[in-house]
Amino acid sequence: MKRTKHTPEQIVRKLREADRLLAENTPLAEVVRALGISHASYQRWRSQYGAMRPDDVVRLKELEKENARLKRLLAEKELDNDMLREVAKGKW
Repeated sequence: MKRTKHTPEQIVRKLREADRLLAENTPLAEVVRALGISHASYQRWRSQYGAMRPDDVVRLKELEKENARLKRLLAEKELDNDMLREVAKGKW
């Protein structure tokens, strides 16, 4: 199969489509073939994104971005504090 990178929104959309097809008693092998993914990808996606809705994915992405920004700010602050400690010791 050709490897493609799916966005979280696409993954949630495909999982909802899989749920619809499975509710129609379509075998899982046919469902993953119709979605263009492997069975392993389906299982992995189901465990990671199974209970999410598309708006949850958007919110998760926003929170991850905010978390990365806060971590960067904290690292800069810790670096400043370390520099001030070195200057206070007189080892410059």
